[in-house]
Amino acid sequence: MQKPKLIVILGQTATGKSGVAVRLAKKFDGEVVSADSRQVYKGLDLGTGKITKKEMRGIPHHLLDIASPREQFSVAEYKKLADTAISGILKRGKIPILCGGTGLYIDTVVNGTILPGVAPNIKLRKELNNKTAKQLFEMLKKLDPKRAETIDSKNPRRTIRAIEIASTLGRVPNLEVRLPSWGVLKIGLTLPDKTLKQKIHIRLFSRIRLGMVAEARRLHKRGLSWGRMEALGLEYKYLAKYVNNKISKQEMLARLETEIWRYAKRQRTWFKRDKEILWFEPAEFKEIEKETKKFLN
Repeated sequence: MQKPKLIVILGQTATGKSGVAVRLAKKFDGEVVSADSRQVYKGLDLGTGKITKKEMRGIPHHLLDIASPREQFSVAEYKKLADTAISGILKRGKIPILCGGTGLYIDTVVNGTILPGVAPNIKLRKELNNKTAKQLFEMLKKLDPKRAETIDSKNPRRTIRAIEIASTLGRVPNLEVRLPSWGVLKIGLTLPDKTLKQKIHIRLFSRIRLGMVAEARRLHKRGLSWGRMEALGLEYKYLAKYVNNKISKQEMLARLETEIWRYAKRQRTWFKRDKEILWFEPAEFKEIEKETKKFLN
């Protein structure tokens, strides 16, 4: 039997993934499943560049705003919900489109990865939240050197989870992979470095004008601690520092631009390992549409 079909739109931040996913969904009667590790959280809108209702153009979007930012949301939880969402879309006779830039989320869904069932350790997480990314990475290196070789050392959330698993199981186990449940077309969006840097700059200042600082204050007022906000990384880390007068607005913007660009480079490194991805610039929508049509037929 032919497997059900899944389209994946992936790539670096600010490459226009959401726009392409919506256009494909309009063209091929699809629904979008988000694959972004921070857009799962309620209220993290401007800081994560979350798609707006207007930009969705009536296309159903899944796995946005499904978790409290005060709590950790695991990859295992994401996989379970993504599998359910994709199955539901297929049952409705629609085309599922997995869209995002979190490579680990995409890989666990596409490759059918079975993740270790280790429950959250709240006490350990509270202790680890006070440590820097460098300190966390050093801890992981001692606990599980093999996992430390593959993890993003600048991502405290991932490192804390790896420490949690290693502390429970003695090491982070090799992830078990089963045969994927669907046939997959992977479309990667890419831009020249200079163009992408300009887009990152423009998007950052646009979000500041739209009220990204006010969003951080609002999240804190609703119970999100400054420590947890910093742990969420990137925009929220530097917004928390700025609102608490640890850095100036100018320094916040400069450091954010640098960190977002570094994050984009890490995304590129992750995705370049996958030789199944077909790469296009976002303006090449006709070619993307042609590949999609061929895949679906």
